[in-house]
Amino acid sequence: MFSYRHAFHAGNHADVLKHITLMATLRHLMLKETGIHLIDTHAGAGLYRLDGDYAEKGGEAQDGIVKLMAAMRPTEGQPAESTPAIDDYLDLVADFNPSGSLRVYPGSPFVMHRLMREASRDRLKLFELHPTDGKTLSGNVAQLEAGRSITVAREDGFEGLRPMLPPPPGAGGSRRALVLIDPSYEIKSDYHRVSACIQESIKRFPTGCYLVWYPVIPRPEAHDLPRRLRTLSQQAQRPWLHATLAIGQRPDMEINERPGLTASGMFVINPPHTLKATLQASLPLLLKVLGRGRGQAQSVESGG
Repeated sequence: MFSYRHAFHAGNHADVLKHITLMATLRHLMLKETGIHLIDTHAGAGLYRLDGDYAEKGGEAQDGIVKLMAAMRPTEGQPAESTPAIDDYLDLVADFNPSGSLRVYPGSPFVMHRLMREASRDRLKLFELHPTDGKTLSGNVAQLEAGRSITVAREDGFEGLRPMLPPPPGAGGSRRALVLIDPSYEIKSDYHRVSACIQESIKRFPTGCYLVWYPVIPRPEAHDLPRRLRTLSQQAQRPWLHATLAIGQRPDMEINERPGLTASGMFVINPPHTLKATLQASLPLLLKVLGRGRGQAQSVESGG
């Protein structure tokens, strides 16, 4: 149950898709002054060393943030074509690496913290059940000295989310929340738990913004999840957006070698009206830089 560690995958292509989508969503939501309750159900350790044993063993950042940063922010030559959303993401990652050497990658908790506004009284709630990552997350968050604006709970995020919805009213009585749900999907039941969690959350707080990350892998549960989320959105009469990014298989992969994760998706319920155009502009450029072989693809669709 506790074998998954995101440190092996930090900064990979899936993180690139997830964090660009998350940042673009948050940037739009924060145009409104009222505070937002931000909730990360599977927060991980929060910060990751790209030069550490875990990241170097997997090497997945090389086909993600490392390749993207090299193309968009080269030390020599002309940078690749970019978009404001990609630039915003790369600027944030660069802020965590002031020396110019890419050594640290911020996970979703630190991405959200960087975008929080003190004047609007935004709040961030982080859940992490893994005992080691939970302890590391608490230590990383403590260094921020953010006081009560960030809280960490070492518990199941699926269960912890329930009493937080609907969120308490902010100034002026408005209720706003963004929920990020990105379990490891290491066990099959995670797929069912995600859809059940979304179904209950929409019922408890229909206007919340819900972001679900999932792996695109040859497993029935993985293929069924976005279809199930689309059905739940339509039944609740809520708008939705579904984006996928597949970088393809490595050309030099051996016949019997396992390809690893080559694609992932983001499903957003109640997305900002600007998100579709943002991702339609950014995903083709991401694929141009990160694509590496057979099976490359990207898509953005929406409804509601």
